[in-house]
Amino acid sequence: MSDYEDDEEEGGPTIGQYTGERHPESQERHGKGRAELPNGDVYNGDYENGKRHGKGVYKFKKSGAKYDGSWEEGKKQGEGTFTYPDGSIYEGTWTDDLRSGTGTYTYPNGDTYEGGWANGAKDGYGVYTYAETGSKYEGAWSNGKRHGDGKFVHRTHNFVGGFTDDQALGPGKFEFNHGAVQQGSFVVDGNDEPEDEETKPVMKWVGDAITTKAAA
Repeated sequence: MSDYEDDEEEGGPTIGQYTGERHPESQERHGKGRAELPNGDVYNGDYENGKRHGKGVYKFKKSGAKYDGSWEEGKKQGEGTFTYPDGSIYEGTWTDDLRSGTGTYTYPNGDTYEGGWANGAKDGYGVYTYAETGSKYEGAWSNGKRHGDGKFVHRTHNFVGGFTDDQALGPGKFEFNHGAVQQGSFVVDGNDEPEDEETKPVMKWVGDAITTKAAA
């Protein structure tokens, strides 16, 4: 997703106010400058040939959001930190205005995700930590959802297996701190069909006999 579309700084009567350096020939914004857009948003930083380019801070008046980082030809590009209206914060890399590459997202409740991103969504390998319990998911993500091989780490046990569409599905195993292991599979519970296509199916664990780690 694009983070809070801003008004164009150039173009006719909606240009707003600009104070700063300009190109000696074209008179476009070039170098250090400060721009206040008609909607009250403010950008303070570097320009090149009329576009935000280099380092700069963009503050959104209406929402209170803020981006502090690198720009390239008017878009967020490279390293930067975005503070969202709800208090969540993303610190990491950007490509064409979207979270992309690697970065850490901290949620208002203290949960964190650290890992890969693509097109604004969690993608690749990443670790999601739940602040309230300390539990973690470590593994693969695709388009913002747990998808592929992963591991849930809890205080008393772990689950290792495959994930599809944010849910455990297929072969896996539970590893308990006291040394026991249970192999098995998560399967779709045929007795609990989803009400519609948007409702996720309910998964059911079908486990083998519990053994010790040495035996497993």
